[in-house]
Amino acid sequence: MSAKASGRVAGKKALITGAAGGLGQAMAWMMAREGAKVAVTDMNRAGAQALADAINAEIPGAAFAWAHDVTDEAEWIAVIDQAVAAMGGLSILVNNAGIGGELVWSEQDTLENWRKVQAVNLESIMLGCKHAMPHLRASGAASIVNISSVAGLAAAPGMGAYNATKAAVWMYSKTIALEAAKAGWNVRSNSVHPVFIKTPILDPFIAMAGGNEDVAHEKLARGIPLKRIGEPDDVAYCVLYLASDESKFVTGAEFKIDGGMLAQ
Repeated sequence: MSAKASGRVAGKKALITGAAGGLGQAMAWMMAREGAKVAVTDMNRAGAQALADAINAEIPGAAFAWAHDVTDEAEWIAVIDQAVAAMGGLSILVNNAGIGGELVWSEQDTLENWRKVQAVNLESIMLGCKHAMPHLRASGAASIVNISSVAGLAAAPGMGAYNATKAAVWMYSKTIALEAAKAGWNVRSNSVHPVFIKTPILDPFIAMAGGNEDVAHEKLARGIPLKRIGEPDDVAYCVLYLASDESKFVTGAEFKIDGGMLAQ
């Protein structure tokens, strides 16, 4: 993050899933530097703890870490309770954890792959929203940010399970937004739809390019008007805006972080 921090989420308390690396890591650093306390969770316990330790070395007491299988309802309940106790509440939920699944055409897909992608990419978001909601509404002004994908808005062959889950995240985010608004809770819900971003989720594409990262990135960028793939900070800045009170009148919306791809 190059811009000078200005306390855009000062006093907020955020829970970010899938935060040991990639997008989640960028979001955690950005929110902590902008004044929030952050609870980072991941299946990779060591990675999440290393991130929290690094943040705390720069901003003492700003970060907490837990191991977290986002497909396990009991773990959601435990992690949320621990995060609320550690931070003194919860006002931001970023459902970031996700997997790409197998790159395979539907005729060759397996129920095992389909169910795994559904569990991580979609069911986890339902569990997070369900169990975080009482704490979010108690905060008085809260934000849910669900990480979807451009694949939830425009399909691609060989990614059936991924496309389906990301489309469902898009619509589920709107459902949560409308339910919260109808109930009179000050809890906003929005979805973010990145295109190809430099994170490990691109590893299958790099493997298809013979392990050459530059070649893979160049191929992926061909359909993007800005002629590059994204950086984690490109997404993190959007999430920061949605987490902050700057977006207090924004709910039920989708944000495309795609270099203009879906404008074509």
